[in-house]
Amino acid sequence: MLPSPAGPADAVVAFTAHHVVAAGVDAGWVRRHLPEGDLGAPMKAPFLALLGGRLGAEPGMVDMVLVAPPGAEGTGMELQPMEEDHPRLARARRYRTGVRSFRQGPGLVVVGTGLAGRWEVSVEVDEAARGRGVGKALAAAAPGLVPAGEPLFAQVSPGNVASLRCFLAAGYRPIGAEVLFLRSRR
Repeated sequence: MLPSPAGPADAVVAFTAHHVVAAGVDAGWVRRHLPEGDLGAPMKAPFLALLGGRLGAEPGMVDMVLVAPPGAEGTGMELQPMEEDHPRLARARRYRTGVRSFRQGPGLVVVGTGLAGRWEVSVEVDEAARGRGVGKALAAAAPGLVPAGEPLFAQVSPGNVASLRCFLAAGYRPIGAEVLFLRSRR
């Protein structure tokens, strides 16, 4: 159990044989609602729904969390700052602060600070250009958009196989899973 982290969301984060509930709830309440010995219970729908009710926030997707390879500094790909509005930016701004976006041809990269102040990335490729390695190139270039030495995280729905493949192909490593509970902006 940890208190609510910096950023706009509370979270349940899963690692191998460990879970972290980082939310504004009492540790005793959490223990009372998790069956002893069930290592998967914190990520199961009944607990997530109960926690969401307690927080007044609907649980988000269960996302795989990946991190860019150590020492990754980007590829030198020419990414142009993007001024136009895009639906990907609206979503990013709900979960991240300091959001910046970049475009390279048919692809978009968005970076900002999210859960607990960590650097996070998302990419999107125009439908007509998918399947050509654009997503992989964007994911590989993204570490060059954050301060040197800072880890860069990506959250990907396991069902979004195309996105998962692009981050894995770019060298990102899976480190766990998480569910976010978006707090209302104060």
